[in-house]
Amino acid sequence: MKIKFFMAGLLALTSVTAFAQKGELNKATDEYEKYEGLKSAGGALAASSLTNAKTAIDKAAANEKTANLPQTYAVKALVYSNLALNDSVATTSSPLFTAAEDAYKKAKELDTKGENKARIENAGKYLAQYQLNKGVKEYQAGKYDVAYSAFDYYRNILPEDTNAIYYTGLSAANASQKDPKYFPLAINNYTKLLTTPYSKNDDIYFELSTLHLMNKDTAAAFKVLSEGVAKYPAKSNLRSREIELNLVMGKETEAISKIESAIANEPNNKTLYYYAGITYAKTAEALEKDAKKSKVAAKKAELNTKKLDYYNKAAAMYKKALEIDPNYKEVTFNLGSVMLMPAIDLYNEARNLPLSKQKEYTASLTKARAMGDAALPYLQKAVDADPKSGDALLNLKSYYLLKDDMANANKVQKQIDALGK
Repeated sequence: MKIKFFMAGLLALTSVTAFAQKGELNKATDEYEKYEGLKSAGGALAASSLTNAKTAIDKAAANEKTANLPQTYAVKALVYSNLALNDSVATTSSPLFTAAEDAYKKAKELDTKGENKARIENAGKYLAQYQLNKGVKEYQAGKYDVAYSAFDYYRNILPEDTNAIYYTGLSAANASQKDPKYFPLAINNYTKLLTTPYSKNDDIYFELSTLHLMNKDTAAAFKVLSEGVAKYPAKSNLRSREIELNLVMGKETEAISKIESAIANEPNNKTLYYYAGITYAKTAEALEKDAKKSKVAAKKAELNTKKLDYYNKAAAMYKKALEIDPNYKEVTFNLGSVMLMPAIDLYNEARNLPLSKQKEYTASLTKARAMGDAALPYLQKAVDADPKSGDALLNLKSYYLLKDDMANANKVQKQIDALGK
């Protein structure tokens, strides 16, 4: 009986000793949990609990019996990450963050049974929050590369957090203005964001296309825009840029189709009519080149007829834009140009007629000048809107030459000459 009693006493002594060894760890855990319950209200009680938790966890970390327990590292990561978050001074919060990060990594390594999974995950969130706060400050200070590193840390801990992905991509996009190595980093994050339910992905499609263009990858930009328009057909800036790229890439036929679709969706968007005018005018110019190359009279006549039709379509689109905005300067200039070009073409054709066709010459010349007269209000308005525009002045001079009005043609030439002085 005495032996049994001695063994029971030994077991009791061992249990008490183990409890004493884990006492500081348990105290740190309890104090931290108190802090979690109080911190939303703030105040001295919450601060006191966190301080007590730090004192206890430091002792537990210094005790060889508890120093390498997963719980010790997990609680230390929680305590120190919160201390870092609560400290607004970088020089003092940074060492706290480093200690929390070290403890977090060690806890993840040692917690093979997952007994501290929740604590470790929460510590990671606090570390991410710290880096998020840091990233915001650096971004606001214009230190985009430093902000990127902070946001990327945040993203690595919370890889599916859409704000983390967006902030990381945004800071990289801004950093790329000085260092092109950030282009792929920005592009990768924005591309990833498009696979998530992020609420502003319609804007991300546009921003991603911008990044591709800045990175001189027109094909990738076009692909992104096409996908964006398919998903967000009402997003006008996506449609407009897709049309712009079609024009840049020489895809006038595709551009016309997309413009017509866009106008049907936004009939009061003046910019779409502007793009439509540009597209029809470019098509007319292409037909003119083909007509000049053709050796077959019938084919040449057919192409010239189509050319005139497209110039008329361009003029109609420009006029629609001016109905919406009568002071649309670029449209005014372009409208005058597309109305004047067919007049000049007809004038030149008339001058090339043989003397035997005096009647046809007179009729063509009269018609050409009448067409020029119709363009004059827009030609003059373009000059009035921008008196220093050499192109606008040249168009106006061409009109006066068409009319054989040398006095006004010379007057306009003097204005052109004055621009170079």
